[in-house]
Amino acid sequence: MRRLRLFAVALVMLLVAAGCAGDDGDGGGGGGGGGGGVEQEEDTGQINVLNALSAEEGEALQTIIDDMITPEVDYQVEIEASDQFEEQFQIRAEAGTLDLILLPQPGAIPDKIDTAVSLEDLGFDLGELGDTFGEYYLSLGEVDGEHYGFPTNANYKSMVWYPKDDFDAAGYEVPTTWDELIALSDQIVADGGTPWCVGFESGTATGWPATDWLEEIVLKTAGVETYQQWATHEIPFNDPVVVEAAEMFGQIMFTEGYVLGGADQTVAIPFGDAPAPMFEDPPGCWLHHQATFISAFFPEGTEAGVDYDWFPFPAIETDDTLMAGELAVAFSNRAEIVDFLERFSSEDVQCAMAGDSALGRLSPNVNVGEDCYANPILGEASQILAEALANGTAGFDAGDQMPAQVGSGSFWTGMVEYMQGGPESLQGVLEDIEASWPES
Repeated sequence: MRRLRLFAVALVMLLVAAGCAGDDGDGGGGGGGGGGGVEQEEDTGQINVLNALSAEEGEALQTIIDDMITPEVDYQVEIEASDQFEEQFQIRAEAGTLDLILLPQPGAIPDKIDTAVSLEDLGFDLGELGDTFGEYYLSLGEVDGEHYGFPTNANYKSMVWYPKDDFDAAGYEVPTTWDELIALSDQIVADGGTPWCVGFESGTATGWPATDWLEEIVLKTAGVETYQQWATHEIPFNDPVVVEAAEMFGQIMFTEGYVLGGADQTVAIPFGDAPAPMFEDPPGCWLHHQATFISAFFPEGTEAGVDYDWFPFPAIETDDTLMAGELAVAFSNRAEIVDFLERFSSEDVQCAMAGDSALGRLSPNVNVGEDCYANPILGEASQILAEALANGTAGFDAGDQMPAQVGSGSFWTGMVEYMQGGPESLQGVLEDIEASWPES
């Protein structure tokens, strides 16, 4: 969820792969230019990787690491998935007990550079990493000319999911504009259904899926340049373009009959459970806005392209693309951490991750092709995102680019207040978020 500089985007798909150095023949497939000539701390034989994955996602990732990395090395890797990630990250950074984290919010990095270890100090060749990830993605973790974020996965967010078999049987058509999206929602209500499945609960991160809605609409109405100005506070949080976008978001959330359970209940519905009613017979709701990874939460046995499908969030004034991802940030300068990052980002490990339906992530490794993905939808999404990055029309999650006090603080809680307070609460919510922006 994070920082941006969209013009220099030469990459073809963000993320992973430091597989640029030569293969050492030990099966790791790594090579990110790491480790050379930098004094490092003594190996501990154990790497803890704190992250915001669900328990199921964490187990899937642990299995891949245990199968593909552990047999080749003399250290152990523990994937610690936590729904209290943001809180634990802050506490453990202060306590000095972090090894490696998978950070969805690069906007939190500047406050931690006194304890984090830069990629330069880890010994990585930034030129080689740039060739693989692209300068844009690496820039998300850049502070004062040093780089602290090693890309590990990506998400394409401009997606609306629907139950394909029932959708087709009902004779509904995929909308391509905002007006058509509203008309489809009205038709579903007229037919006795509920258009939208929505859930914003996520432990200490409750509210983040609502920020995606606002970001999507700001991007689609104002374009990526203005969107980036909002993300970096060159325009205020309560700028008219944000107000307009929030009102359009409210049109979906507060129109009677549009949202299953009503807007005020969405903050109590876990985001991973929200799409489940789509798969009831008949569907309890018909449309769900969420990133590529949400398919990992769909009921077991459902088939992509048969039981469910997706369409791009419709264009409004622009058709720019919302995306996000995670950056690995090291808090210890040890050779096994460098080695793990190289292996974790390699083509074979990334392909295995892309092919695991329990993860649903996209790989930024430019060598990971469509055929690696668990289903054609994810493969197609990876190519769409690659094109958007190459064209400069992708906007990285604005909230994740913002300082932690805002992006994973007042923005999240503000969206919760908006859902519970209704349309009349909007102006006060946006003013409060604006006031929370740190002066520095």
